[in-house]
Amino acid sequence: MKFRASFCDPFSPKIIELGEINQDKIIDTFNNIPWDNLLEKMKSTTKEEIYYSPSLEIENIENRNGLAISAIDGVEWYIFYKRPKIVKSFFGLKEKRDEDYVTQLTGQFQRCALFKTRCAYSPSVSAWSLR
Repeated sequence: MKFRASFCDPFSPKIIELGEINQDKIIDTFNNIPWDNLLEKMKSTTKEEIYYSPSLEIENIENRNGLAISAIDGVEWYIFYKRPKIVKSFFGLKEKRDEDYVTQLTGQFQRCALFKTRCAYSPSVSAWSLR
């Protein structure tokens, strides 16, 4: 499988494309981001100078399913899953396929975010798989 990674630097208005990434390097990429340094620097910066929470997004290039993890304050993390889903409207009478449907988990701890990243990209854990 082929994956693409991008990073949202809080101090840059442009999303940084990290390019194609191997499945076995996803956890290393997560661990190598200086999350604590970025969050500490955000505390001493005005809100006008901050564009995003520091975030890492990993997307499966073949099916566009993705996982994004955002550090909020050093304790709380948000996790976003992007995948296609049939969405019903008009009392369930109308259906459409939303290719970029996003589910979010808020109030997660770093170890939970890292665990969910491992599960999402581990070939042995199919329940969380983004394949």
